[in-house]
Amino acid sequence: MNRYSRHILLPEIGEKGQKKLLEAKVLVVGAGGLGCPVLQYLCAAGTGTLGIVDFDTVDESNLQRQILFGSSSLGQNKAMAAKRRLEDLNETIAIHAYPEKLEHGTAVELFRQHDLIVDCTDNFASRYLISDAAVIAGKPTVYGAIYKFEGQVSVFNYKNGPSYRCLFPAPPQAGSIPDCSETGVLGVLPGIIGSMQASEALKIILGIGQVLSGKVYCFNALTLQSRTFEFPKSEFAKAEKIINDGLYAPLPAYCDDSVPTLPLKKALEMERVQFVDVREIHEEPKTPITNCVSVPLSDWNSQLKKIDRSKNIILFCQSGARSRKAAKLLQAMQITNCFSLKEGAQEITAFFNNQFL
Repeated sequence: MNRYSRHILLPEIGEKGQKKLLEAKVLVVGAGGLGCPVLQYLCAAGTGTLGIVDFDTVDESNLQRQILFGSSSLGQNKAMAAKRRLEDLNETIAIHAYPEKLEHGTAVELFRQHDLIVDCTDNFASRYLISDAAVIAGKPTVYGAIYKFEGQVSVFNYKNGPSYRCLFPAPPQAGSIPDCSETGVLGVLPGIIGSMQASEALKIILGIGQVLSGKVYCFNALTLQSRTFEFPKSEFAKAEKIINDGLYAPLPAYCDDSVPTLPLKKALEMERVQFVDVREIHEEPKTPITNCVSVPLSDWNSQLKKIDRSKNIILFCQSGARSRKAAKLLQAMQITNCFSLKEGAQEITAFFNNQFL
């Protein structure tokens, strides 16, 4: 009663809410810049069981922002070092360290042992793995990300709401986006964003407030400006198949063997080609390809005359889902010389920015 008295005084929490916290099981993946404040606040709040997954060791460059650690922690595994510090902060809860890399073969089962997952990782492979494993396990995920002076927070798979793939259908080209070891990060930023993640986790456990499901909160530390935008659940964002590199591959609708797909390089090597953009007129970025016509899927019938049936038709959208649907529509019209661009407009943009060359 004394330790959690400030919680219990709040009518939105009270003794019943504090009991919910003490019964909750939360898994935090990543004990770095974001994980440190998340773990501290969830531990102090009385979250009954905390799991910590991190295979990395504490380096001197971490100490600028990873405030659970000190000089005495250098060289130690982060999950183990965090566990020792947190046990001193709150000895009344159970803390389990998993000093290992999260793997696609074990993630789902580990997630099923917890009520809530908090994603505090710093790479795309882990984020997709966490999101997809959480979808399969049926667990909500609190997401956070930081870059230089800016951060994002969202909640995925909350009450069957949108997932990470609804916001970002496919990972970017490997190496195309630098991490903080290359660009730097303001030391207090992960503290701000991590605290917001902890706040979302507590709201989910307690069943209070408005959860950031289907919304992304963006914060800029230089200007102290913030904005929140909404995103819908996508019917194409599914997680049903594991591929070799540890990512869960999406299984979009209209994706079957009867719709041939091509990477951009192959398409550019073909003769007599017409590119067909099936995105809406307002969507960006516009393609730099010259032999391209716009045939929005929403206005398909009236714009269909733009398509040259005598050429090899390369259909594309933003990520490949709508273009596969368009290819199916053409096939139904006995037009078989059509292909869906494998990664869509994002592949074109990356290619012409020399990210694929």
